[in-house]
Amino acid sequence: MHYATYFEAIDIPQLMQEFPVGEAFNARFAGMTPQALEAHQNTLFARQLKRAWQLPFYQRLWGAAGIEPGDIRTVSDIARLPSFGKQEIMESIERHPPLGDHHGREIPVDGKILPMILHATSGTTGRPQPLLFSPRTREVHKILLARAYTMQGMRPTDVVHSVYGHGPVNGGHYIREAVIHHTGATFFSAGTGVETPSVKQVEFMRDFGATVIVGFADYIKRLADVARESGLVPGRDIPVRMISGHLAKDARQALSEAWGGVEMYDWYGVGDTGLIAAEGPDHDGMHLMEDAHWVEICDVDTGAPVAHGETGDMIVTCLFTEDIFPIIRFNTHDVTRCLPGESALRLPFRRIEGFLGRSDNMVKLRGINLFPQALSSILADSPGFRGEFLCTLTRDANGREDLMVSVECTEAPSNELVAAYRALLKQKLGVEVGVELVAPRSLSALTGVETRQKPIRLRDLR
Repeated sequence: MHYATYFEAIDIPQLMQEFPVGEAFNARFAGMTPQALEAHQNTLFARQLKRAWQLPFYQRLWGAAGIEPGDIRTVSDIARLPSFGKQEIMESIERHPPLGDHHGREIPVDGKILPMILHATSGTTGRPQPLLFSPRTREVHKILLARAYTMQGMRPTDVVHSVYGHGPVNGGHYIREAVIHHTGATFFSAGTGVETPSVKQVEFMRDFGATVIVGFADYIKRLADVARESGLVPGRDIPVRMISGHLAKDARQALSEAWGGVEMYDWYGVGDTGLIAAEGPDHDGMHLMEDAHWVEICDVDTGAPVAHGETGDMIVTCLFTEDIFPIIRFNTHDVTRCLPGESALRLPFRRIEGFLGRSDNMVKLRGINLFPQALSSILADSPGFRGEFLCTLTRDANGREDLMVSVECTEAPSNELVAAYRALLKQKLGVEVGVELVAPRSLSALTGVETRQKPIRLRDLR
């Protein structure tokens, strides 16, 4: 049996034709009919199904649901298949340590054993999960991200400052490769605040003339504060013109202003699937990359598809992972909704509002569903709010549950200001919560904003 090397296993020019970037992307998809798109999706989906049936993981998952080969033929049948998530993957790993039986590493593809790339999740919601990629999967992840960056306006003349981490999480690595390999821009891998202290980060931005920042909004906002504390004026001393990252819906204006009024772009993806959707120059939601993914929005409790425009879990089927780990109906547990209307870019793809919270990090407080991550958008325009907060959930001796929201605030704390915060949260959330205003940077040790890709927003002390 032949064990292929990385570049033996892929044909990059062919991948660029299958998943075009830039003008080639517009030429392929602008004006395409929904029928033509679905025909393309079905062709790719057939390859996913064929490979998935070779894996013990899918044989077990689908067999338990009474599904047999041949029952599912097109994407229109896909809702008959059970979804899966991190729990099922971790159970697979427990059955067959250390990497489980949900991958086909030792099952040949065209007579070859393909190399496997190993990363891991950050472990934000529990034990880290191995992330397994083939060369093809990893390259498509990079191409789709480069497609998003170029659609948003990244140019070969840009200097891109990245605050994505470079540890076991895949993000920083493939983001670096996407920019270097497919955009022509100059890339600087600063990493997190642990890898490069925040003061040094803003010095690098100034010295190298950063024009684009990519990363998570919480830390990018922190860097604007650090720049000013260092006597630097964002937009003048650091000529940033664009930020592309992961933005809270209603907090983006504050982040833009913190960096001198720069253009803001959002995109969404998860470690397993890579980029799924990205905001374009129309700034009208995020365009699902439906030539690469089949996306369903399903009820958080029942798993049934929701009506167009209603919120639910995003369940994703990748259409390009037909070798190491075919991903079919992966429940991200990220909540979103599809937007009405057609794309101003004439793309045949649906648009989503963006990331609205995690259903597996949802808090049910006195009958109301709360998503801690969503509070950044709610609090965005509050007096003194600088973007940092932490929710703490407790239960008293009588069984009553309470949520305390700790908010970093630059305004002097007063009963009137606390009351204003509480009234706003009660109005937006539909339930009363406690509020305490704390000094700037006092929550950093608990949220990990300087050290983690995704800051902690909920402490469950029940």
